[in-house]
Amino acid sequence: MKNNSLIITIIASVALILTAAVFGSRIAQIKKPAKAVKVTGICERTFESDLIVWKARFSAQNMDLQSGFSQLKEDREQVLKFLEGKGIAKDMIDLSSISVEKMFDSRYNNNNYYNVFTGYKLTQTVKIESNDVDKIEKISKDVTELINNDVMIESEMPKYYYTKLDDLKIEMLENASADAYERASVIAQGSRSKIDRLTQSQMGVFQIVGYNSDEDYSWGGTFNTSSRKKTASITVKSTFTLK
Repeated sequence: MKNNSLIITIIASVALILTAAVFGSRIAQIKKPAKAVKVTGICERTFESDLIVWKARFSAQNMDLQSGFSQLKEDREQVLKFLEGKGIAKDMIDLSSISVEKMFDSRYNNNNYYNVFTGYKLTQTVKIESNDVDKIEKISKDVTELINNDVMIESEMPKYYYTKLDDLKIEMLENASADAYERASVIAQGSRSKIDRLTQSQMGVFQIVGYNSDEDYSWGGTFNTSSRKKTASITVKSTFTLK
């Protein structure tokens, strides 16, 4: 009887040990983290701007406000005549409202500084947007010829844009994602593994800088408008599990 009890006890103990081993193995398998690889894919594209925005300011200064308005009107007519002579249609020319500023000259006398009124300065801005980048670029350089006609005009640097930027961005995202997969595949192959599935993917910062420029990238993204030819770049951060 005692022998039977001993045998039963031994069998029960062995069964308990085996059960614990099996469950322990399963728990270990459950807790064992899946192998994963994190990569950053990148895509760069160089493109030419297809939209130019240019501004120029012309001004007149006079002690009498009404005379200043008359002078600015004459200058405006010369500016418009110049632009139309360069093939710019009237509906392409955007004129701002006129700003008026009182001008003062700082003087010094008897240990005191004081201001002397020197007249009214009237300023107006002309703005042109066009897809004819070459034409407007040339006008922005030639417009200062009006200075020879006593027109006080300042030409701003043109700004350059790309109207198909959204399409370009989508294409670049696709290529950056493919690049991330390629990088992950190389890493997996090197560790004798294979790509299992994508678990996470996040778009990085979209940057546009001047072509071959030394502009710095920023965390918030750079959007260059001063260069006609530009380089865009985008990153995609992806995580893949391996098998």
